[in-house]
Amino acid sequence: MTKIAILGANGRLGRVVARAFIDAGFDVRAVTRTGKVPAELEGATAVAGDALDREALIRATQGVDIVFNGLNPIYTDWSKCLPMAENVMAACRANNALHLFPGTVYNYGSPMPQVITEETPFHPTTEKGRIRVAMEDLFRREADAGLVRTIVLRAGDFFGGAGSGGWFDLIVASKMNKGVYTAPGPADLIHEWAYLPDFAVAFVGLARNLDKLGFHEAINFPGHAVTDLDIKAAAETALGKKLKLSFMPWWVLRAGSPFVAMWREIVSMSYLRFEPHRLVSNRLEEVIGEIPRTPLDQAVKDALQDIGIAVAPEFRQTA
Repeated sequence: MTKIAILGANGRLGRVVARAFIDAGFDVRAVTRTGKVPAELEGATAVAGDALDREALIRATQGVDIVFNGLNPIYTDWSKCLPMAENVMAACRANNALHLFPGTVYNYGSPMPQVITEETPFHPTTEKGRIRVAMEDLFRREADAGLVRTIVLRAGDFFGGAGSGGWFDLIVASKMNKGVYTAPGPADLIHEWAYLPDFAVAFVGLARNLDKLGFHEAINFPGHAVTDLDIKAAAETALGKKLKLSFMPWWVLRAGSPFVAMWREIVSMSYLRFEPHRLVSNRLEEVIGEIPRTPLDQAVKDALQDIGIAVAPEFRQTA
């Protein structure tokens, strides 16, 4: 049985990916700083391992075939990203393990390409974008040297899964219980979203088709490239009522950004909300077959329930 270590298994992404690999029959090791994992990961082996402690991370991943790198420092402290990435590479080298990594669209900078393919070059224009490019440069160097095999699967903004911390729950759905949909940018602008359960299943598909993959690949995950009007309509279907459309008050964040670190970081990435973009792939379907894509109405309904927003009874009955 293939053994996979999920780094960051307490995080939103890590939990969904770990569950997908458990359901797919993999031997899953859930690695967290404390060695404790949520009850939803029943079936995984919980192991303690601090990603900033190289030797501890090597021990935590000992004997695995695959390392899924779901590590994600808090948004205001990305100085840890590269040290963590270097430790993950050391753990993969020590254990001769394949490295799976969730990529972002931060690498492309502003202005954003409206259509992003696997061949679209990186042009980071923010500190976070430059950090992500530096991480992927590290992974490619390790692969080119024949040391660590890495498969990157790149996605847009996450929604779905338990937990908080994403645009969907913190902004879009934050006032839905009061009948309000909050758009983070122009309501008719195309934005790339990734429904996490679909994204996780795609990672399982990659792990099952390693014979079709090279020693280093960066593949796009085409999720839901939709507008806020599309998501609002799906939410209205799920809730069984109309929602008032409001907009995120960016001027407040910009005014406060010199004084509030989180607001400053959010403002630095605000271009993503004002520049249309979508991910397309020439590669993913070749490797895994049909790309998992839950219909938008169903995905939004499930994502709302995941964050504790009740959907209409008639929708629950027909879904």
